[in-house]
Amino acid sequence: MDKVVSSPVEAIAGITDGMSLSVGGFGLCGIPSVLIATIHETGLKDLEAVSNNCGVDGWGLGILLKDKRIRRMISSYVGENKEFERQYLSGELEVELTPQGTLAERLRAGGSGIAAFFTRTGVGTQIADGGLPWRYDAAGAVVLQSPPKQTQQFEVNGENQTFVLERAITTDFGLVRAAKGDRHGNLVFNQSARNFNPLCAMAGRVTVAEVEQLVEPGELHPDEIHLPGIFVQRVLPLTPEQAADKHIERRTVRQKQEA
Repeated sequence: MDKVVSSPVEAIAGITDGMSLSVGGFGLCGIPSVLIATIHETGLKDLEAVSNNCGVDGWGLGILLKDKRIRRMISSYVGENKEFERQYLSGELEVELTPQGTLAERLRAGGSGIAAFFTRTGVGTQIADGGLPWRYDAAGAVVLQSPPKQTQQFEVNGENQTFVLERAITTDFGLVRAAKGDRHGNLVFNQSARNFNPLCAMAGRVTVAEVEQLVEPGELHPDEIHLPGIFVQRVLPLTPEQAADKHIERRTVRQKQEA
C-alpha cells in the first residue's frame, strides 16, 4: 500500500481542535517540525500533546505553545522552554510530568495493546502517592493535582517489593520524523531521534511520518528498519530544504585560544 501524501496539509487531514497528539523527538533531535508548523498554520487549538519535551521558545512544539494552542502536556523534561514554565505556573497550561522511562513505556504499551503495567519508578513519591500539581490558578494555588495510583507488592528475587501501576497512552494522531522511509511506511531513525519517535508512532491511532529521504519498497533491508509500516498510515516526503532545517537546542562555545 502506497502511503505517501503530496502535501503537509494532506498529511494532517483529520486533526481537529481538542485532539491528542503523540509527538516524536528528543530535545530538538528528530522532531516533526514540518507537521508541527502546518498544524500551527491551520490554526488548530486546545490540543493535548504527549512528548518528551515541548520544544524550545520559537521552535518545535514551542511555536504551538507560544500561541496557546496546547491546553495540556504529558512530558518528562521541560527545562529549555521559558514560556512553558510561565504558562504552567500562571495556570494557563495543564502539565502531567512523568518520569522519562515511564513515559516511553506508557507509549510503547499503548501501541502494543497493553492497558497498564507495574513499575518501581515513582514508588514513595508524588508520582505514586498523588498530589503532583497538574494545574495552578493565576495566583499560584494548585487547583488540579495528580490522583494516587494503585500500588501492589510483588516478590522479586525472594524479596517483596512495591510497584506502582501506570496506564498506557494512546493518542488520536502520532507525528514523527524519520531519516529514511519507504512508501509502505517502514521507517529508519537517526541515532537519538530513535528514542521517542518509534514509541510515539506506535501510540497514535493515525500516525503521520515526515521522512527526510523517501526510498522505494525493498530498498530498506529488514534488519535496518526501526519501525514497521503497520504503525504508519501516512508518509510525507520532505524537500531537501525542509530536511536540512534543523536547530540546536543549546549551543555552547568558548573563546578562541591564542596561538
